[in-house]
Formats: sequence, C-alpha cells, structure tokens
Amino acid sequence: MTNNNTADRKIRVLIGKVGLDGHDRGAKVIAAAFRDAGIEVIYTGLRQTPETIVEAALQEDVDAIGISILSGAHMTVFPKVKSLMQNKGLNDVLLFGGGIIPDQDIEELKKMGVGQLFTPGTPTYDTINYVKNWVRDNRGGSA
Repeated sequence: MTNNNTADRKIRVLIGKVGLDGHDRGAKVIAAAFRDAGIEVIYTGLRQTPETIVEAALQEDVDAIGISILSGAHMTVFPKVKSLMQNKGLNDVLLFGGGIIPDQDIEELKKMGVGQLFTPGTPTYDTINYVKNWVRDNRGGSA
C-alpha cells in the first residue's frame, strides 16, 4: 500500500535494471544524482525481473520506479512492469526510464502510461526535475 502523503518525507525512487542487460553505469550515475539531490534511492542491482522490481517498489513504498535499459527489450519490459504495477495497486507511482530507446518506441510506451523516457546524454538534472515535479503534482511530496 502506498503512502499518498509524501509532503512530510523525502521522495523515494527505485532504480532497477531488468533482464540480462549487464551495463549498470548509467543506472548508478542517475542513482547517485538523485541521492545528491536529496531523493532517497533504492537501487535493486542487475538482472532483476519485472516482478522483483514491482515487489521491491511495493515493499519500499516508493513514489517512482526508474528502469534503465540498454538491451532493446524496452517494449517488453516497460509494459510488463506497468501491468504488474496496476495489478498491485501502484497506480499512483510513476514509471519512468532511460537508455537506448528509439523515438517511435518512446511515443508508444507513453501511450501505454509510461512516463518520460530519457536517452543517453540527457543532463541528470532534467531527470531529477521531472521526477520532483511529477511527485509534487501527483503525490503532494517534495524532496
């Protein structure tokens, strides 16, 4: 069960890597940037399943889930995570991500309810500001 009153606590973001993608440098960079911006970060590490990501998000009462993906499996991973989130009642949790994702796939994923998807070269503050603003506007919290 999620806590909709986040105004009295830090924003909590889960950062995960799903599947066999073994490159986690970007995920670690964004996790450190979130931490440095005063956001609490739960980093799940490599080779997670959509199920373990969503279960961790539920257990950690996060405001947002960020998936880093470079493997090309984004059109499978994001819809699966989104579906599991809905099944677990995490409808008020942001799902966003980053990695190597073609523009046409980004648009399709957004139509499915996935939030912003950041591609390589995006300044970390763009991602941080996006999450902070989304949480403020949708969950009433602040960093």
